[in-house]
Amino acid sequence: MTVRFVVTGTDTGIGKTVFAAALTGALNARYWKPVQSGLEDETDSDIVARLSKLPAEHILPEAYRLSAPVSPHLSARLDGVEIDPARLAPPTCAGPLVIEGAGGLMVPLTKNMVFADVFARWRIPVILCARTSLGTINHTLLSIEALRSRDIPICGVAFIGPENADTQATIEAIGQVTVLGRLPLLENLTCEILRRAFRENFDTASLMETRA
Repeated sequence: MTVRFVVTGTDTGIGKTVFAAALTGALNARYWKPVQSGLEDETDSDIVARLSKLPAEHILPEAYRLSAPVSPHLSARLDGVEIDPARLAPPTCAGPLVIEGAGGLMVPLTKNMVFADVFARWRIPVILCARTSLGTINHTLLSIEALRSRDIPICGVAFIGPENADTQATIEAIGQVTVLGRLPLLENLTCEILRRAFRENFDTASLMETRA
């Protein structure tokens, strides 16, 4: 069976691209960002390439590269294009594949389609990245409900941030989900530092066992 994961988040700017880079590197996987909004600065694919140091062929081209750093549906409109769901089919590739969404599950791609609708069609196990800070219980449990209401398989939750044992345990208990680990906030972020932090906080073998 081909190993595939979707990495999504409870919100934007929580560090899921850094997590995706760590996961991609740990699995020696291919990485695919279906829709990239914002091209002026370093893109998510650029970040994953830099932090994983994988060969260029491991970073697969985006289906859509949109100019403005806003919600994909608006960025597409500003570019004069409409996102076609048919172009969002996961690529076939050798070895593991890590797919990263944009923002959270309910981020719109068109006026009547959100990322969760695409994930429901794919049926690929989702890793939900969540903050450890205030507000994360509500955001994370709502995201879990959104996944389950669409029958999207949940691999587990990956926390990002400082240790918050009660919050993490509460989400695990109420959400009835597997906690995969916690990636701390890292200063002087490099490939080597990220690789070590991921290895120390996540069990890749156990992660593979939860993939389906």
